[in-house]
Amino acid sequence: MQAGTFLGNLTSAIGITTEEAALVADLKAGSEEAFGILIAQYHQPLYSLIARSLTDSADAADITQEVFIKVFRSIRGFHGDSSLRTWLYRIALHEASNQRRWWSRHKKQELTIDSAIDSGDSGEDGISLAATLADRGGSPFDHAAQSELKYRVEEALRQIPEVFRTVVVLREIEGFAYEEIAEILNVNIGTVKSRLTRGRSALRALLVADAKNSATSTTSVPSNLHTGAVSSPGTVTR
Repeated sequence: MQAGTFLGNLTSAIGITTEEAALVADLKAGSEEAFGILIAQYHQPLYSLIARSLTDSADAADITQEVFIKVFRSIRGFHGDSSLRTWLYRIALHEASNQRRWWSRHKKQELTIDSAIDSGDSGEDGISLAATLADRGGSPFDHAAQSELKYRVEEALRQIPEVFRTVVVLREIEGFAYEEIAEILNVNIGTVKSRLTRGRSALRALLVADAKNSATSTTSVPSNLHTGAVSSPGTVTR
């Protein structure tokens, strides 16, 4: 009993829970069931993180698969120095970074007109990214409005430099603490906070600018509506 309590306290102290430690032990033993649990728990969040980190989000599914293959091959090298979640996100960001480098060397010349368009962003000052990008229930109108807002925020995120975007996503969407982000990115906490501040500022500027553009386009009215010079069908104006 005391040994079990001691082990639980020890694993908690180094950032890994007892349940997580048991999962890691099963993974190291080659348990297919444990690996299935790992995929079920982390596939969607890792996929979302990778998609937001890549230049071409269409590659996210393949990169996510590569991440789990790498995890399967290297799990025996995980010693619990950080939480399993932190370790997984570190691998995912590393693989996404490798893909971005490959893309910059090989795929820039394949850009189409559509993919070169940076459409607007969205939103209002002080918007919650976690709330905006989460999938929540609601009426069809709510779904449509939320979908449009989500699209605009995702587009705005893509326009922020990667070094700032990664911190914004990890903090505002994934909910990591400053210390965890510092561990994932291998930087100090001061750097994390600085990047987060600059990322938030850049995102806010993009969203505010888009909101103003949207308001301008919505309120503009054709001049003939003001003058009443709209001809009805079959009527000839002189």
